[in-house]
Amino acid sequence: MILFDSLIGYYLKRRIPRIELFLRQPHDVQQQQFTGLVNAALFTEIGKEYDFASIRTTQDFKNRVPVFDYETFKPYIERVMRGEQNITWRSDIYWFAKSSGTTSDKSKFIPVSKEALDECHYRGGRDCMALYLNNFPDSKILSTKGLVMGGSHQVSHLNENAKYGDVSAVMLQNMPMIGKMMQVPDLSIALMNDWEEKIDKMARATMIENVGYMAGVPTWTIVLLNHLFETGNTKNIFDIWPNLELYLHGGVSFKPYREQFKKLIPSDKMHYMETYNASEGFIAIQNDLKTDDLLLMLDYGIYYEFIPMEEIEKENPRALDLHEVELNKNYALLISTNSGLWRYQIGDTIRFTSLSPYKIQIAGRVKHFINAFGEEVMVDNTDRAIAVACEKTNSTVKDYTVAPIYLDDKGKGGHEWLIEFDIHPDDLHEFTVLLDAELKKINSDYEAKRFKNIALQLPVVHSISSGIFFNWLKSKGKLGGQNKVPRLSNDRKYLDDVLLFVRQNS
Repeated sequence: MILFDSLIGYYLKRRIPRIELFLRQPHDVQQQQFTGLVNAALFTEIGKEYDFASIRTTQDFKNRVPVFDYETFKPYIERVMRGEQNITWRSDIYWFAKSSGTTSDKSKFIPVSKEALDECHYRGGRDCMALYLNNFPDSKILSTKGLVMGGSHQVSHLNENAKYGDVSAVMLQNMPMIGKMMQVPDLSIALMNDWEEKIDKMARATMIENVGYMAGVPTWTIVLLNHLFETGNTKNIFDIWPNLELYLHGGVSFKPYREQFKKLIPSDKMHYMETYNASEGFIAIQNDLKTDDLLLMLDYGIYYEFIPMEEIEKENPRALDLHEVELNKNYALLISTNSGLWRYQIGDTIRFTSLSPYKIQIAGRVKHFINAFGEEVMVDNTDRAIAVACEKTNSTVKDYTVAPIYLDDKGKGGHEWLIEFDIHPDDLHEFTVLLDAELKKINSDYEAKRFKNIALQLPVVHSISSGIFFNWLKSKGKLGGQNKVPRLSNDRKYLDDVLLFVRQNS
């Protein structure tokens, strides 16, 4: 076993010189990624459509290929889902990562090629361990097993040509044998769709394992830890996993959860490492655990571009290469990948905290959103849900704002709504239930988090007096067409400020 651990450690540490290479030569490495991607897709449908064969520079690429989002790229994806190949990428694609919906879809399906799994997602996972061991060379983590909180969607068949699941589920399903040997629980549990049963079986199956690290979204990890305490009749996780030392987290901001994890795992030997692994690709890793920014990974088969926020609403926005970005300025992230996404806007905004090396923080979404629990609720979702609830209760809404209710000690969270009605519903609880039901219909990630109230409770909806939002904006000196009530926020800043204003003026 010691020999096996040593071999794995040697294999992982071989990546450190490659990482140091793109730290020293970031622009050369990105140019190599760009050239490799374009050459790989020369004879695909999209490569022929935009004449990749004549592209010589990144500027040629920008002039030739438009900026896509999911709606505009979906026709290509749908062709691949129907079984057509060589559409946007040269190798056959049979797997799709299911993620939250867009303006017209409950869910979106992102193609995942073999190259993306091997050279991006799995490489990112290995690099997390390599960088961790580089920080903590005396760690015995390779002698333990990792508990991975898999996706909320079981791997399923779209049709005879395509299978889908959360990106974590796709990774688990296709993981090499050596990776499966180092992780728990068994796939039959990790890919279960019923989260209530899954958490129970996961806790019971892993209590007897030597778990050294956990990976997953904070919401579900807290639910699991509380269930472990209950099942093991203890309040100390080290009674169950004495060698636990690392939590790999991502998907949502860790800030609201940090103090709760310190209470659940009160130990200085516990380390927390953030990753940015989207359905579209593995983007960044927290390589220095003393800071809260992430190292942009430049050799994962992804070519990056960055759209300044002042350009985002333009029909043909100007996109910058890596060498053109500035510190502390928000950019919409644009990627071309070895899964055949081209100049694809994933919807996230980032800011650079360092230009040598290139390190980032996730700033949010291009549009207002709530993603405190991995639910990825967008303004379009809430607008549509409000419309349905109003129609069914004969009410009308003038304005609203929504913010998260952070998890309590039992791992329960939710959303809090402040709504200013023009015409009030007769029964506010009925309105709330209808609102919640419609959100579940149009957003699969929200639906998963609301399943049996495991992570998200029924929303809390308050009806506030007419004129509150107007007077609140006036008190801030923000009246006018460009100043609007923020519909969704991923923190409680605006909602708590409005509540304070209500109390002070009641």
